[in-house]
Amino acid sequence: MQAPPPATNGPVIAGYFANWGIYGRKFNVVDVAAQANKLTHILYAFANLQEDGQVVIGDPFADKEKHFPPELTVDGKGDSWNDQGNNLYGNFKQFYLLKQKNRQLKVSLSVGGWTWSKNFATVASDAGKRKRFIETSVKLIGDLGLDGLDIDWEYPKDDKEAFFYVHLLYETRIALDAYQQQCNQLNQPRLLLTVAVPCGPEHYKKLRLAEMQPYVDIFYLMAYDYAGSWDAQTGHQAAMFGGPLNTDQAINAYLAAGVPPQKLVMGLPMYGRGFCNTDGPGCCYQGLPKGTWEEGQFDYKCLPKPGAHEHNDMQKMASWSYDPNSREYITYDSPQIIAAKCDYIKQRQLGGAMFWELSADHKPDHPRNLVNVVYDSLGRRVDQVPNHLEYPLSEFDNIKRQMN
Repeated sequence: MQAPPPATNGPVIAGYFANWGIYGRKFNVVDVAAQANKLTHILYAFANLQEDGQVVIGDPFADKEKHFPPELTVDGKGDSWNDQGNNLYGNFKQFYLLKQKNRQLKVSLSVGGWTWSKNFATVASDAGKRKRFIETSVKLIGDLGLDGLDIDWEYPKDDKEAFFYVHLLYETRIALDAYQQQCNQLNQPRLLLTVAVPCGPEHYKKLRLAEMQPYVDIFYLMAYDYAGSWDAQTGHQAAMFGGPLNTDQAINAYLAAGVPPQKLVMGLPMYGRGFCNTDGPGCCYQGLPKGTWEEGQFDYKCLPKPGAHEHNDMQKMASWSYDPNSREYITYDSPQIIAAKCDYIKQRQLGGAMFWELSADHKPDHPRNLVNVVYDSLGRRVDQVPNHLEYPLSEFDNIKRQMN
């Protein structure tokens, strides 16, 4: 049997789209549209995994029901309440319209995440529940007009769970291929199966990476959260080198385990982690600042805060801001550090870069916009493997007829 073609043919620039962003953050699919030509993969966060193995979308209203006014739609046409038939609305309709205009943009459904990973172990280890996981995932991809599945299991805790993770991936891969065969689409690019994976050795050493690798198209490295409120001292949350946790160490481990470099995509944070009453990196601190949306965490676009100075350590490939008056330290990635990380990606011939998450970036015309930094740094060319637009088995009439 001949090996499938590679899942990518150029640099990956992926971004997580958080469905809750349409509320307080007021970040909609139309905001992604402004830079859609510079992105290759959208990871839609999150679907929930239930105890019986069923995968369900996380917010039915945001995901498939909300009717957007014209100014919040990709095609400038407001969603009608008078359409005939059973139609898809919400964010997924807007992403389908965006895919029609940007054929290199693939959209995957991300399952799990930090909050919804608790059922993975029981589901993966039970043949019947695995089957339900696969059937419901594949149905969602076919119904919602998507290009694949992203599994974000945080984290398998021992070798037994890692063993069943491989099973889950293997059976999901077969089911995705079978779905395409059923739709007579074997001449089209394969539906994607990707995973979000840890950069902490205590987590990745438990994974059976060599066994996962044949079934996984992209490993998205969660290369952030190396420092935070759980630590006794301040640190760098996404340093490339140095410190007890760093990205270079994780990449070397994944490569040594047999994951091909082009399947490794480096995660980049679009947020910072803050600490109060401290003298800077590597120091004691007391308490956490309020944050943009939650305690201790700031959207990248709010940084550096007024009065704070931005610092870059090119040796460690880490950056931070510090305000000597308020004694507040925030660890995040500056444009200079993001550009340096892109040079590393090219040098190591990795697959590309991924952002968590897109709502926290500056507007596209801002000089510190990070999507632009990555696009420019990776040579202004991106993966051009085309997305899917034909979904003959969709339960939604407008997706089935390709919204013509």
